[in-house]
Amino acid sequence: MRLLERMRKEWFMMGIVLAIAGAKLEPSIGVNGGPLKPEITVSYIAVATIFFNSGLSLKTEELTSALVHIKLHLFIQIFTLAFFPATIWLFLQLLSITPINEWLLKGLQTVGCMPPPVSSAVILTKAVGGNEGIVITPLLLLLFLGSSSSVPFTSIFSQLFMTVVVPLIIGQIVRRYIKDWLERKKPPFGAISSSVLLMIIYTTFCDTFSNPNIDLDKFSLILILFIIFSIQLSFMLLTFLFSTRNNSGFTPADTVAIIFCSTHKSLTLGIPMLKIVFAGHEHLSLISVPLLIYHPVQILLGSVLVPTIKSWMVSRQKILSSSEHHVVLSYRE
Repeated sequence: MRLLERMRKEWFMMGIVLAIAGAKLEPSIGVNGGPLKPEITVSYIAVATIFFNSGLSLKTEELTSALVHIKLHLFIQIFTLAFFPATIWLFLQLLSITPINEWLLKGLQTVGCMPPPVSSAVILTKAVGGNEGIVITPLLLLLFLGSSSSVPFTSIFSQLFMTVVVPLIIGQIVRRYIKDWLERKKPPFGAISSSVLLMIIYTTFCDTFSNPNIDLDKFSLILILFIIFSIQLSFMLLTFLFSTRNNSGFTPADTVAIIFCSTHKSLTLGIPMLKIVFAGHEHLSLISVPLLIYHPVQILLGSVLVPTIKSWMVSRQKILSSSEHHVVLSYRE
């Protein structure tokens, strides 16, 4: 029973493994021009479906309330979109002299440019009892990824607009008219997006395994896994130390939001983005590997650290509450 329950809970992780294994066994099905016609079904329909689904599920009222926490919002924006990618870039200058596969290193840089997911970061934040920090992907991310692509930026921008922005807006408009029905029925938005994402992952690796010139050595893969673990732990510790220093102005609940939202990266946005930005690139799947690794690692580390962080937050809030009470009593005296 526990095994089945665990499998139901981790079905998406298992789906990623099966999608890659299926692509290895029969890559001809998902290649460009193959039976699935991914150049149409994936590049346009699948990506648009994910963001229309996001538009339907996105609660604009929650975004509005999140913007009230200007300092928290600004910190997460700067850390995620400036400090994170810049630090990764500097780190990669050192790694470039190592024998690690260059396309995996490029993939590590794209991970640094990704925004945090609304889903896992918010779920883990709620599990502890903190505040939600919601970050929206800025144009800076597209510019950074676009500069490394052979596809013209105008083409990237137009496709992103048609397959990401337009479906998201349409989803939000539709949500206004069926909001009560959505709240009542609670459709499985996450499961729908994840299922479509598995199709994108499958077709991406079909292109890889159908190309005999691409070879991924196990040494590079193991090192990338170790590097990703180290990056996440280091950045979680760094955000914790910074947000808890004296006069930081952040509450314990804010610290929780900062730890998770500043260090987590979005697979749901990331894979479709890479598919568009690196369209037709023969090493697309290798560039995608670090993000595919980063996703389960962030969930694993988050799950392990939630009890510890929750315990810290509760004790810290008690200390602050008791000190405030002491100040009030002293004032009255």
